[in-house]
Amino acid sequence: MNRLVLLDNEAVQALGDRAHRKHRRVLEELRVAGERAVRGLPVSIAVPTAVRVEAGWDRTAATWAFANQLPIADIALGPKHADAAAGIRKRAGVSVADGHLGAAIQEAESERVTVITSDPGDMRKVAEGRRVDVVAI
Repeated sequence: MNRLVLLDNEAVQALGDRAHRKHRRVLEELRVAGERAVRGLPVSIAVPTAVRVEAGWDRTAATWAFANQLPIADIALGPKHADAAAGIRKRAGVSVADGHLGAAIQEAESERVTVITSDPGDMRKVAEGRRVDVVAI
């Protein structure tokens, strides 16, 4: 069973700031995901680019050097995701970044999707019925 782990805005902010009160919690969740991969369970970790922008994650900035070392892929806000995110944003009344998270959840080819988030309610809304494991930080 393959799994996609997504990060929301606060999870990214926590990852980028060692002084953030949720930094260790996010790292622990990423460690757990990494252990699954070591055991042979396919795991991908990603962040939608709209979330990365909202969180201020500039991959060229020295302040993000630690986060850049982690195997976290970008999910681009291309035409297909942009259309899906716009619809989710309108229906759910969420931010652009949360709409992009919703599009990533709904368009994921993975059998299981996990979102590390500070707002579980919004993640359930943007999933719009797709099964998603929500890890509250």
